[in-house]
Amino acid sequence: MKWDRSKGRPEPIAALNRVVEKDNGEPLVDIRKVAPKVKIFREATIPYVRESVAAKMKRAATELPRGYFLSLTEGWRPLERQRLIYEFMTRSLLEIKPQLDRATLRRTINRWVAPVDQKAPPGHCTGAAVDVYLVDKDNEPYDVTSPFTRFGSGPTYLFGLTETAQKNRMLLVETMLAAGFSNCRDEWWHYSYGDAGWAVRTGRKRCFYGLAELPEELYREQQRLWVIERRKRKNPFRDD
Repeated sequence: MKWDRSKGRPEPIAALNRVVEKDNGEPLVDIRKVAPKVKIFREATIPYVRESVAAKMKRAATELPRGYFLSLTEGWRPLERQRLIYEFMTRSLLEIKPQLDRATLRRTINRWVAPVDQKAPPGHCTGAAVDVYLVDKDNEPYDVTSPFTRFGSGPTYLFGLTETAQKNRMLLVETMLAAGFSNCRDEWWHYSYGDAGWAVRTGRKRCFYGLAELPEELYREQQRLWVIERRKRKNPFRDD
């Protein structure tokens, strides 16, 4: 897999942990109310993000050409959901490569999912990070990955995409960057503003979003649906 490493910045755990965090107290808000043009990709998505993040999503959604929409697949996550995702990914990789040593295993998983045992909290758990798809009016994703699949399509500036996939992907990337987000160069779908990841990507030493909490009654149903979905999820490291 080849991708343009001159674009974007790496964000190792050590660099994230060096960022000085001082939460500004901004609330989590329901993106469905702030940015009604943004679609919610699945019922298990918790539709809450920081207030400024919602405003930037609203801006991005209004800048897309006719027929294109942003769809939120993940916004704020409780720490428990983050921990379960990390454990699932770890089990899945060990199923494929049981010979991996602990250091290699953690380094590989950390590329895809932020750990919960570090000084810098996972971006999703701060309400600063969003995973987004580019979709049509029926919430069906536009192609941004062909001819690659799964993690093989992950790097944002991937070489070898079809003309259509490249065009759609760059439309998403450029729209989100123009709205004020930073992109995780390992994941074309992941953007954030104000968290440690954003600080590292933009060369800042400080960030203004830390861990955020939401009353459980506001996301209990989404969490219940997510648990059901998780039971059906296949090993993402398998090619079949």
